[in-house]
Amino acid sequence: MEILQKRGALTHFQILGEISKQEPNLKQKDLAERLGITIQAVSENIKTLTELEYITSKDGRAPYKITQKGIAKVKKDAIILRKYTDSVLETMTYYKSTWPAIAKEDLKEGDEVGLYMENGRLYASINAQTSAYADVILDTKKGFDVALTNLKGTIEIKDSKILIVTLPPIKDGGSRSADLDLVKGIYEGNYENYGLSSIDKVAAIGTTSHAVANNLGIPIDIEFGVSEASQSAVRKGLNVMILSIGDMSKNISKDLEDANIQYQVIDAKKSVKTA
Repeated sequence: MEILQKRGALTHFQILGEISKQEPNLKQKDLAERLGITIQAVSENIKTLTELEYITSKDGRAPYKITQKGIAKVKKDAIILRKYTDSVLETMTYYKSTWPAIAKEDLKEGDEVGLYMENGRLYASINAQTSAYADVILDTKKGFDVALTNLKGTIEIKDSKILIVTLPPIKDGGSRSADLDLVKGIYEGNYENYGLSSIDKVAAIGTTSHAVANNLGIPIDIEFGVSEASQSAVRKGLNVMILSIGDMSKNISKDLEDANIQYQVIDAKKSVKTA
């Protein structure tokens, strides 16, 4: 996640964002005040952004104009920041004062229950021996959502991972050129060879992926918003196998790297035997 890791990247983003507002009288002093940095720092960043062709100016002075390259840079960084903040907000929901969980058995107001994740869902049980506990707010029947408060400890979420199984695009033969035995083997147990204890969810991108899954009898759990949904599943302790097509795998890989999600890419193109 370059915008948060590379020194000065966030400042570049902020300056580009301010310049994109197209204020005709925007000066370095204004930028310094808005960003809480020195005028000298603004000047140095303006010089760098000009060299990178993100903005144009006359001798480094106002008026500043953002270029198409600069607009593309801001959009890209904004999307990365939004995904990151969304993931943080998703995590923070686990720290609010009132929590929902699924009651494993009938629960009474005042019961202290153990909390644990199962199949990506949070469960509450009197009998659970876990490192996280909470108090029941209202009487709740088994299987219904129970309101909890006074969380203590940390909910244990197992390490999980994504396997991206890359299938050949139709121009290269599609499913006919796919190693179906490899795909089926991974789904039925060979996932252990890749450091997974299970395949909890299967995602599919593209027509060929659906054809392969259907012919192998593999149920598809995720077919829309695959990247975001798979990341959410991993954060809940679920392992995901993504059936993807050709270069689509590169886009998924980039998303996972930006989100700091563990993943591995497996080429499922059938080997060509040579004489």
